[in-house]
Amino acid sequence: MIYLLEDDADIRSLVMYALVQAGLDPRGYGTASAFWRAMREKKPDIALLDVMLPDEDGLSVLRKLRADPATVRMPVLILTAKGTEFDKVSGLDMGADDYLAKPFGMMELIARVKSLLRRADPTQAPKTGSSHSQELYSAGGVRMDMMQRKVWADGEPVALTFKEFEALAYLMKNKDIVLTREQIMSSVWSYDYDGENRTVDVHIRALRQKLGPCGGAIETVRNVGYRFSGSANMA
Repeated sequence: MIYLLEDDADIRSLVMYALVQAGLDPRGYGTASAFWRAMREKKPDIALLDVMLPDEDGLSVLRKLRADPATVRMPVLILTAKGTEFDKVSGLDMGADDYLAKPFGMMELIARVKSLLRRADPTQAPKTGSSHSQELYSAGGVRMDMMQRKVWADGEPVALTFKEFEALAYLMKNKDIVLTREQIMSSVWSYDYDGENRTVDVHIRALRQKLGPCGGAIETVRNVGYRFSGSANMA
């Protein structure tokens, strides 16, 4: 199920129509208060949030979602007319998994929504030819349990958003390998990297902050990308 928070009735109807035609199950809300009432009844698989709303700013809604343990990992896609670099980074800094500025194409929106849904669905994880030991990664004081989607830094649990977890997992699976921004974007977001989009950099910065001293294991390779270079081996 998808929750769409958009105060413009025409845009809301158009987006919902496109999602239904794509075989998805959307619910639309014109105000943050209506959105929160629905959240108390049932939580969605993903939330699409407009920023400029009549009763509560969409970024405030995002902040509250990320502060709630029940929704801290729920995928969130920001939809807004605010398309400046500052606004994009602000939304991503607050924990958004993706950002799409208006006007946007319906095909692109559907592709991004499906990418988030696919990666959030635990049934998409491989079930054959792998053991639990292959789903545990430990290096640089960071430990990941892929099956339980849990992360610890120096033994302390760390709450990551959906995309932060995916980015860290990709880095740790490719420990000591330099990964370009294009590779990270393609693997984690499942679409081509936009050279003007700072999505990868913002998520890496958030990861370093949340991991504390262990965040230093994520190295910046100038003009290329990033590398996880923790001293321990994969568990």
